[in-house]
Amino acid sequence: MKRPWNIINSPIYSLMTTSGEDVNMNICTYVTAISMKPKLYMIGIDYKTKTYDNLINSDFAILQILSSTQTSLVKTLGKKSGHTYNKTNYLKKKQVLSQWNQQSILKDSAAVLQLTKTANYHINGDHEIFIFKVEKSKTFQEQDILMFQDLIDQKIIL
Repeated sequence: MKRPWNIINSPIYSLMTTSGEDVNMNICTYVTAISMKPKLYMIGIDYKTKTYDNLINSDFAILQILSSTQTSLVKTLGKKSGHTYNKTNYLKKKQVLSQWNQQSILKDSAAVLQLTKTANYHINGDHEIFIFKVEKSKTFQEQDILMFQDLIDQKIIL
């Protein structure tokens, strides 16, 4: 029996942030739209990650909705720390980077959203809540979205 928070079959996201030198991409599980006008997203970011450090020092991020062709990236982007592993080099070597609005994104993403941080809130858990305004977005394809259940079926998430 699944835990209650694993019942919902939601899309898999990667958040691109930058420290100014290189980009970092991670897998985000806690993502939800929270307003239509203006379009706002809430994303929970683990305190121990490079993504968190980047967001404390920058207001910019790109949220990517992954497609099923990107399944092989999930373990590296989600399980390896950007503090100790250079994800930019990994992504370049795999030749999976592309450009959108002069920013690095993952090739074959289903959609991308350029975000500006508007607030962040410390909570008593292992994630901080960040609120972002959507500045621009682009849908590349609406089919074949990588979903949470896909990761369970492939035993990437147990």
